[in-house]
Amino acid sequence: MSLTTTPGRVSDDGVADGPGSPPSGPPAREAVREMDNPHRARTTKDLLARIVMWSAFAVAMVPLVWILWTVASRGAHLLADPVWWTGNQRNINSDDAGGGARHAIEGTLIQAGMTALISIPIGVLTAVYLVEYGRGRLAKAISFMVDILSGVPSIVAALFIYAVWVTTFGIDRSGFAVSLSLVLLMIPTIVRSTEEMLKLVPNELREASYALGVPKWVTVVRIVLRTAFSGIVTGILLGLARVMGETAPLLILGPYTKNFQRDLFDGNMATLPTMINQDRGDFALATAAERMWGAALTLIILVLLLNLLGRVVAHFGSVKK
Repeated sequence: MSLTTTPGRVSDDGVADGPGSPPSGPPAREAVREMDNPHRARTTKDLLARIVMWSAFAVAMVPLVWILWTVASRGAHLLADPVWWTGNQRNINSDDAGGGARHAIEGTLIQAGMTALISIPIGVLTAVYLVEYGRGRLAKAISFMVDILSGVPSIVAALFIYAVWVTTFGIDRSGFAVSLSLVLLMIPTIVRSTEEMLKLVPNELREASYALGVPKWVTVVRIVLRTAFSGIVTGILLGLARVMGETAPLLILGPYTKNFQRDLFDGNMATLPTMINQDRGDFALATAAERMWGAALTLIILVLLLNLLGRVVAHFGSVKK
């Protein structure tokens, strides 16, 4: 038996091409170059996208860092004084130094707590209904009303509560009336964020629970809500952070007072936003300007602490895999 071999071709660079070797020469090099071009194009586009992304991030961080630095540099020295955390502004005039912000801190926390106490159950249960039970016209109407509330300005919510609470029922302005107006602003945020988190829960978890004979309400409480717990807490904190910095409802429904006021249903109540607005009128005075910056920095710290607390609660309260 004889073996037949196919002679190889000698390429231009002196390398012999056998029957199993890839083609070489100018046409082959052009083909390889064309194959490399898409890869180079993707690499270039990826580099440009990274540059644009980081540039946009840097541009967005400039005003944020600028604001934080301005507030911290002008108000940090007041926060270092123990009186700031224990006293109030009673008998302190605009041109007087000293005084504290405890009355405003307490008022902000009390109003935010009452707002959360009312908003969280309503918002979470509404989201559960829309995702797990809602069908037909009622669900569409509720979803439409939530969308409407999401776009309502804070001053409109305050005027609505004023018309109902003060004008119609004749009840005096108070911290509770402020909380009612803040509820209208917080509920849409909780509903939409909770709704999105519930939709992210895999249907396989629900089906597995139903297959074991677990009732639907137990599945929602023990499986769905626990799985989406971290995202729900984040949405609640976003809504709470929004309402804590609102000013219009406070000016219309709960004017500022320099004294301690812990009763939501009796008289004016001090808060950090209204304390900032109170000193804004005398901003030319160094003492008033310092208190304004100090109150602003205190509000930023409170919001930051709430977010950190929410992350801790979400971390330890979420379902472990």
